Amino acid sequence: MNKLLVIGMIWPEPNTTAAGTRMLQLLKLFLSNNYEIIFASTSTKGKNSFPLESLGIITINIKLNDASFNDFIKKLEPKIVLFDRYIAEEQFGWRVIENCPNTFRILDTEDLHFLRKAIETAVKKNEKVNLSVIGNSIALRELASIYRCDLTLIISKVEFKILHKHFDIKESQLLYLPFLIHPISLDNIKLYPSFFERANFMSIGNFKHEPNADAVLHLKKTIWPLIRNQLPNVELHIYGAYCSQKFTQLTNKKDGFIVKGFAESSLKVFENSKVLLAPLRFGAGLKGKLINSMEFGTPNVTTKIGSEGMHKKLPWNGFIKNDITEFATAAVELYSNQQIWEESQKKGIEIINKCYSQIEFEQQFISTIAKISNNLMKHRTKNIIGAILNHHTLQSTKYLSKWIEEKNN
Repeated sequence: MNKLLVIGMIWPEPNTTAAGTRMLQLLKLFLSNNYEIIFASTSTKGKNSFPLESLGIITINIKLNDASFNDFIKKLEPKIVLFDRYIAEEQFGWRVIENCPNTFRILDTEDLHFLRKAIETAVKKNEKVNLSVIGNSIALRELASIYRCDLTLIISKVEFKILHKHFDIKESQLLYLPFLIHPISLDNIKLYPSFFERANFMSIGNFKHEPNADAVLHLKKTIWPLIRNQLPNVELHIYGAYCSQKFTQLTNKKDGFIVKGFAESSLKVFENSKVLLAPLRFGAGLKGKLINSMEFGTPNVTTKIGSEGMHKKLPWNGFIKNDITEFATAAVELYSNQQIWEESQKKGIEIINKCYSQIEFEQQFISTIAKISNNLMKHRTKNIIGAILNHHTLQSTKYLSKWIEEKNN
């Protein structure tokens, strides 16, 4: 049985983050293909951490800047190491290379952090995002990490295009792998609560994630007053993990703006709500809340940045509006018009089935893994920049880490 070592700076939390859901999908994919999985993290498990042991996955705590990892990975001898985002690769990539040079190294980006940061900066400065803005320090670190690995998983086709077209990263180094979802039958709509059985708007997202926090404030200050003015008896319920007092104090029952905090069951929240509002002004990758919106039959109104790379230009399951007034008007129409609402449900299922087929992408992923594994040395000869970066990173990062290690001792 092949061994897979996953290195993450945090433990997966699928009930609180889309990144956690994505990681759990990857782990289950490897399990279904008979991999023995060891998940290692530098963090302490929290109350929302998924019990990986229930899936038969071995979990272990590892230390930063500590030689104990060298002994651990030498003994383990994994066939594949999967880094959960570039920071994990920065910290442990050189140790993997030094102790297990023939191990296949994969980077899962979740989304491109430098792109998300660039868009956020541009929005807050009221500027347009351009390719020069993308060249920030995070970009240099993340791109270096991509080059150092044998394969990088990209969750969005928009991001794939940016890496390949603008940064000249070869397609052979990248693999488009979105969320993996089983096909949904149109008959499933009959299982959802109907238009008349649902009530109120909802918004959901981990409050530690800046795009989500910004969207809540955006709703409170600009969009919700316009909607409430047209639908005075309707409420907006805000859900999300790690909700601080800064957000709970936004609750105003008189105005129908209610911050609920963590949702024990996101499925129930979606099924009982009529419309999801996701006025995201910045972000990257795929948006888990919008995928859930499609899965659970809850049409949504979002922005261009929210829908980016998510639907192959198929009709959206609701509306895409950037202008505040247009966003509010679309939300009211979707909430009030049964025909549009039901048609939006069907469009969501079509997007899921045509863009996120688990069967299609799982087969592609496993075949790519096998192809590269069987020709790893030849694959690496085509990535000369990666070889150069690994050589210099191994030297510089190694001695910086050793200096920190000695200082800690």
